[in-house]
Amino acid sequence: MKILVTGGSGYIGSVTVRRLLAAGHEVAIFDNLERGHGETVPDGVRLTVGDLRNPGEIAAAMKAEKPEAVMHFAAYALVGESMRSPELYFENNVGGGMNLLAAMRECGVGRIVFSSSCATYGEPGTELISEDTPQRPTNPYGESKLMFETMLRWHARLHGLSAIALRYFNACGAEGGLGEDHRVPAETHLIPLVLKVALGQADKARIFGDDYATPDGTCIRDYIHVTDLADAHLRAIESGAQGAVNLGTGRGFSVREVVESARRVTGRPIPAEVTPRRGGDPDRLVAKVGRASEVLGWKASFTEIDAIVESAWKWHLAHPFGYGA
Repeated sequence: MKILVTGGSGYIGSVTVRRLLAAGHEVAIFDNLERGHGETVPDGVRLTVGDLRNPGEIAAAMKAEKPEAVMHFAAYALVGESMRSPELYFENNVGGGMNLLAAMRECGVGRIVFSSSCATYGEPGTELISEDTPQRPTNPYGESKLMFETMLRWHARLHGLSAIALRYFNACGAEGGLGEDHRVPAETHLIPLVLKVALGQADKARIFGDDYATPDGTCIRDYIHVTDLADAHLRAIESGAQGAVNLGTGRGFSVREVVESARRVTGRPIPAEVTPRRGGDPDRLVAKVGRASEVLGWKASFTEIDAIVESAWKWHLAHPFGYGA
């Protein structure tokens, strides 16, 4: 089928675009390149440079491309930034999402796969998070993702939209020549930050708080490899599945455990310093993953933290200053 991928030059979007092409789908990309990278766009794939916040731009792209389905990755996705500038997240993630849905309705596009987040659950107070766990976001990023999920549910009910929200946990790792390069704003994700220390680009890793209700006092997260995420998106678009599905490994690692993994994988000393907590960070976010298997026939292939870190390390060694450097 023909698929329009919003945010297709970004970290997860770019890997998914390659997976879609390999499966025989026709792909077009809509991206403003604010936080993506034009270098990731494969030869032969049309890139429309435009912004979802401008309804005319996404409407024109939808009319020109005439896709059968949309994969929606285009969003701001940083918890800390959302706590400082919530207006950015509601304008882009919610307002831009409204414009996308309006363009889809106008052009008769009836299928969407949405890149959602476990941040919609907030502080769930449970060992494993299922899709039925109450959604109570603790930061504007998670709230903006939940608001778009709500819009999808109403569009499904009132307009017959076929929609699935993939709530994934901490995206990480690299696939081939595609990896994690966040420069605008500066990188905030744990694994690339720790690897920058190993590369000699930073003097120490920062651990934001060591007084959480976890065994070693640092936040626990479910780290899901970008290759597995791309596979899940392919299965979602081809299956026609609807509703919401968690994407995770069902296993959590603490910040300290990730730092130790990076030391093992790189063989380099990585000094670490505990600093104050960041606002909006829950203690523990780990997925209950049964529904992904039932609905998509999917499960994570990368479940060991060392294997995840190793794939990222290989990419950062080959791209020490990111794309185009």
